[in-house]
Amino acid sequence: MTSDSPGPYEPPSPAPPQAPAAPPPPVPTGRDAEGGSETSAAGGSGAPSPREDPQAAAAAHATARATGPLRLDGDGPAPAGMIRLTREDEPPVALPVWPDGATPALLEEYQVAPVTVERSGEARRVLAACLKCCWTDLEADPWPGEPAPVELVIAAYRELLGRSDDLMRNWAIGALRRLHDSAWITMSAGTVRLGPRCALWPAESHAQLRELVRRLPSPAPPAVLPLPADVPTPHGGRGSVTVDRGLDDDVLRVFDERRRAELVAAFMAVEHAAEPVHEARFAALRDPALRRALAQMLERRGRTLIQHRDRWISGYDDAAAARIGTTLGEAERAVLTLVLVHSVAIPRAEGVLGEDTWLSPYPTPVEELRRHTQIAIGELEAALRSLRHAGLLTQVKSGEDAGGYVPGPQFHRLTRATRRRLQEELILAAGPNTPLAAAVRARRGARDGRARANAPDARRAPASRGSQRPRGARTGSENTTDENATTDRGEAR
Repeated sequence: MTSDSPGPYEPPSPAPPQAPAAPPPPVPTGRDAEGGSETSAAGGSGAPSPREDPQAAAAAHATARATGPLRLDGDGPAPAGMIRLTREDEPPVALPVWPDGATPALLEEYQVAPVTVERSGEARRVLAACLKCCWTDLEADPWPGEPAPVELVIAAYRELLGRSDDLMRNWAIGALRRLHDSAWITMSAGTVRLGPRCALWPAESHAQLRELVRRLPSPAPPAVLPLPADVPTPHGGRGSVTVDRGLDDDVLRVFDERRRAELVAAFMAVEHAAEPVHEARFAALRDPALRRALAQMLERRGRTLIQHRDRWISGYDDAAAARIGTTLGEAERAVLTLVLVHSVAIPRAEGVLGEDTWLSPYPTPVEELRRHTQIAIGELEAALRSLRHAGLLTQVKSGEDAGGYVPGPQFHRLTRATRRRLQEELILAAGPNTPLAAAVRARRGARDGRARANAPDARRAPASRGSQRPRGARTGSENTTDENATTDRGEAR
């Protein structure tokens, strides 16, 4: 499953800080905000360029949403619809740009709730402190800024918060880690720099950000530490930004200004809302012509429209999700499987949960997770944190009880094929020796046999007996409930 979202990314699509009497800088709203790791956009020898191949471009956009900035090789351009960022001492990276210069802040105008970010208040304030320390030349753009010691950023946060206890420091360290994972900042060798996502702030917002930085309190002089010796001395002109032509210019230009604005608003809503949005609120979701144009815009990014009766949201299309593969580790997949079994499979078997829903009001207690897994406590906590940030799990309270975890908002973004495959994987995980599991394996075997029979190579040369799978044997794809889990860094597919 691919998570669109804040956390490292989306955003799961991840949210900006609140400084006293000053507006905060725009931070992510989900995990499409959604990852920290960089993925190369270059293919193998002879691979089609993402600028030339629409499928490669769509895969590049989907990968950037799921895993973070794409690392570019050499001096080549960024994929279509992406911005190319070059720092003097780092490889160039690319990030998708939104259509018509819109940002997720557009959701506020339509009163649509974005994907929530864990401890968003600390994230906003710590990002404001990073901006205060790294944006030293207010006449220039915020990105790339200058490196600053971590202790200086914490000192700025301390001044902003007005307290200096150990709890405050732990909050700051946790927020710095989340901001690094979602590419709003980069941390290395005890220093902080503004991350690639800061380059996406529109030029119109720079004046507001300058005013914010001027009004933020400066850190106390004793906290101003020198940069480590291995960090180069900051100097100007360290970064460049190359903006590509719009990915949707040919789609948008056929509409007048009003319908174009409606189309962009619907795009931002389905891509960044926490839940499916009602079509009555967006003309582009009601009008068939506009909806076809919206589907085309999403298709170019490896995305697709998903309908929930009269509500709509977007998710990774099946082809792009297959190309991305999983971005979750083994521990995350194991924990997610346990939550799905206890919060979805068991209530569904008891008849208290609908057949085609993956959201559940029945939390899985942490004690249950500890009792049914061999994962160490520290690794379990880290897995739960990653799944929360990806929007794949949500922590809830249940009256006076401790509560637990339920499937998160990314499960709104599952396509029909993914829901069916996830249901089959859950059956195989919860009851591998049941008649229902045997039926799933038989159905998959028949489907695989038809696919092999229809393949061009299979029609020319029949498969050898040694290559046939024994009856009832499980394929590699059946070894886990969700082998294709992808964190949007940030949406779930």
